Amino acid sequence: MIFAGRFANKIMVITGAAQGIGAGVARRAAAEGASLLLVDRSDLVKEVAAEIIAAGGTAQSHMCDLESYDGAASAIQAARDVYDRVDILINNVGGAIRMRPYAAFEPAQIDAEIRRSLMPTLYCCHAVLDVMLAQGGGTIVNLSSNATRGIRRVPYSAAKGGVNGLTQALAMEYAEHNIRVVATAPGGTSAPQRRVPRNAEGDNAQEQAWMAEAVEQVTGSAFMKRYGSLEEQIAPILFLASDEASYITGSTLPVAGGDIG
Repeated sequence: MIFAGRFANKIMVITGAAQGIGAGVARRAAAEGASLLLVDRSDLVKEVAAEIIAAGGTAQSHMCDLESYDGAASAIQAARDVYDRVDILINNVGGAIRMRPYAAFEPAQIDAEIRRSLMPTLYCCHAVLDVMLAQGGGTIVNLSSNATRGIRRVPYSAAKGGVNGLTQALAMEYAEHNIRVVATAPGGTSAPQRRVPRNAEGDNAQEQAWMAEAVEQVTGSAFMKRYGSLEEQIAPILFLASDEASYITGSTLPVAGGDIG
């Protein structure tokens, strides 16, 4: 369902916008009137922006690596250069790189999971604050995960627990400045095959078996015993981003078929 004009005159930055949930949020937000800056390190983000423009929407793309602070700062600066403000920031970058028992993780792999699923959100929240403070407010929507309680991905779970803590603490600290900070915690989500793999090295047979165990746990923990759809994840994100949620801050909304994470 499209709510025409819900984001009219709103400038929205969406990270991880090249595919999956991020691209879906971008398409629907554009259809609801948002002017977008789509951020990703993959050049596929240019295709998403072009698709939105062809459909009559307003979008620009920006390529950078949000696992570095300089990348996050460049994304926010790009939004300022194009639109002069940022009303809404959707922090969507993240995702488990590997799934394996914690004892099987190598130290560098632990670091990589934290860098992928916590640092882009941490950095982008910091980079956007000066803009939102100067303009008198704004909204930040972080994507967490119900995998804060799950198997075969402890470092990812820890990173998303960090996103939850960041959401609460930042919301408390900046509510007086009219800045809302909220999050959704998606569960397992059915989506088209990734064009950019989560693990560039690929999964061996043992890793595929460990992943199957994680999938079984996710579906088993959900009351509805199924994965959600992209649309079922996109709708809550955009609700929390909208003025309809103006009295919600500091909250993480589980969107996981009953599993609260």
